[in-house]
Amino acid sequence: MTDQLREAPQITRVPTSRTRLRRWSRRTLLTLVTLWGLVTAASMVVVLSTRERAAVPDGLSYVQAGDVRTRYREWGSGGSGSPVVLVHGAFESADAWTPTAEILGRTHHVFAIDLTGNGYSQREPPYNAAHMADQLTAFIAAMRLAKPVVVGHSSGAAVVAEAALRRPDAIGGLMLLDGDALLTGAGQKSPVSYVLLDPYRTAALRLGVRSDWLVRTAYARACGPRCPRLDKQGVDQWRRPFMIPGAEKAVWAMLREGVVGIPTSRLAQLRTVNMPKSVVFGADDFVFSKSTPAETAARIGAPAPTLIPHAQHMAFVSDPAAVATTIDTLSKTR
Repeated sequence: MTDQLREAPQITRVPTSRTRLRRWSRRTLLTLVTLWGLVTAASMVVVLSTRERAAVPDGLSYVQAGDVRTRYREWGSGGSGSPVVLVHGAFESADAWTPTAEILGRTHHVFAIDLTGNGYSQREPPYNAAHMADQLTAFIAAMRLAKPVVVGHSSGAAVVAEAALRRPDAIGGLMLLDGDALLTGAGQKSPVSYVLLDPYRTAALRLGVRSDWLVRTAYARACGPRCPRLDKQGVDQWRRPFMIPGAEKAVWAMLREGVVGIPTSRLAQLRTVNMPKSVVFGADDFVFSKSTPAETAARIGAPAPTLIPHAQHMAFVSDPAAVATTIDTLSKTR
């Protein structure tokens, strides 16, 4: 009997599908928790090692424009042309206008401003078209400019359009450059600031800003092959505004606000505003459809749009002479 018991076959348990699933789930969860810990630790290291903020460059010019201490640049002494105020697009600065402004400054008194939330101006929310338009018109008043031509690039088109609607008496001409000024024209509200939480979003932003390759790639993608390659100074010009105190908080606030724009019905009111208007686009602008320039011109009551051959979304950098000519032409129709 003992021998029979000793020789009894061993029972092998075959894992059921439910057992295999539990094992797979535990391993997957363990892997995810481990990865989460590693990513969190790495993010914390990045945040702590990059917490030093960049200094604001010396010698910048400022003026109080409404509730925003506004940084601006200036070219030319007036000449025979009317004053011109240049307004940048999202995540740009007044410095981006340099190629066009240097040409335009030969015959015009030219200004470019940093909109609040961007460049080196005071960060003062809300970051929407109404607030930025008030900043622009307050700048015009503070500098005592006599009915300047205002030019808005990309999302800056909405800012100059709103300013023209609010204070048509203060503006002598309006140009929308590579921008349709619409609230939903160039993008919806971004979910990035909600999906990414600290320390991950801060680490991601800082790594991106500090990457020469990423800065050059983003610039080249928007500007196209006709634009000069960024040298070390050019890379610093584009990224330094994102590294100064308060910049990161403003970036996430602007992402939550969404791309600056105004409603279609509001923009269409420009048809009734009696001032010279112009719509100018790079002919190869990939941000908008081919029909956008003509639709925008019709919407605001402007003549047929000007298309700059082979230019993409940053025509004022790739083709500064052509853009300067369109601005000069507009100023002469006042």
